[in-house]
Amino acid sequence: MGILEKIAEIEKEISRTQKNKATEYHLGLLKAKLAKYRAQLLEPSKSAGVKGEGFDVMKSGDARVALIGFPSVGKSTFLSLMTSTASEAASYEFTTLTCIPGVIEYKGANIQLLDLPGIIEGAAQGKGRGRQVIAVARTADVVIMMLDATKGDVQRELLEKELESVGIRLNRRKPNIYFKPKKGGGLSYNSTVPLTQCSEKLVQLILHEYKIFNAEVLFREDCSPDDFIDVIVGNRVYMPCLYVYNKVDQISIEEVDRLARQPNSVVISCGMKLNLDYLLEMLWEYLALICIYTKKRGGILFIFFQFCHRIHRTLASQFKYALVWGTSTKYSPQRVGLTHIMEHEDVIQIVKK
Repeated sequence: MGILEKIAEIEKEISRTQKNKATEYHLGLLKAKLAKYRAQLLEPSKSAGVKGEGFDVMKSGDARVALIGFPSVGKSTFLSLMTSTASEAASYEFTTLTCIPGVIEYKGANIQLLDLPGIIEGAAQGKGRGRQVIAVARTADVVIMMLDATKGDVQRELLEKELESVGIRLNRRKPNIYFKPKKGGGLSYNSTVPLTQCSEKLVQLILHEYKIFNAEVLFREDCSPDDFIDVIVGNRVYMPCLYVYNKVDQISIEEVDRLARQPNSVVISCGMKLNLDYLLEMLWEYLALICIYTKKRGGILFIFFQFCHRIHRTLASQFKYALVWGTSTKYSPQRVGLTHIMEHEDVIQIVKK
């Protein structure tokens, strides 16, 4: 039996098992096995073969945004509208066959926008070059999930399932669980909060499935068995996602209102250029970027600060102190250290050793 058949069998077993106190250990074991098989599926094949063309492009600008969606939902049209890059758009599916980068210039920042080929159901198993598309999406700071408003929530559910199965967690934060494998001493289990979803026995069973018999586990919040499995595997990516419903000019105003009120959602029309400005504002908010201005001295810019490593990799080691003007300080200028948190539109001057 191949890995795909094993995954399908476990998913079928999970779907027909009732969720109650008596079956929680059985479900926990099934989920651990499922995560293990999916990880094996994503590993590159060891057999020699013809090397295919990769999708990834060099990361540039201040942030990277990946456009993910099914074929013919408007990703290429959106890229052409928002950037100076012309991406081929047509009425047939799979117009885009490789990764096409563009740059959005907004509030002084350069945001790299990647138009990825449309993915299909089963992309996580490699259908339609889905693995390459998802691999590029893992390197992004924000994912824009482009959806066809005329299809309702069907596309959203399918895409979320595909990304979830390859370890991409959308609009979620990393579970607050301390986990450290040890060489001996057995299992040390503790929690700082009452747990309603995990027990010591379930944690032990999941660890045994991964051949881990000695470890230190501390729950700092009430987490599910899925969250604990994510912590054990350790290769999960947690990133913000903006659900963008395109083609809203083709549906009723009641349906537009319903979609717009969903969390993390924006409704637009690339064909009629509707609501694109609001989408840019939301994207800026999700990227959580701030503008930092450098202090002039004799007409020459002092190129320094917090983004020390970004400006020059040796700058952080030569940092002595900085003077900051802006809302992040109690008075202006204030002398600060490397740990000072900057705010939007602060002005900074850095002094080296």
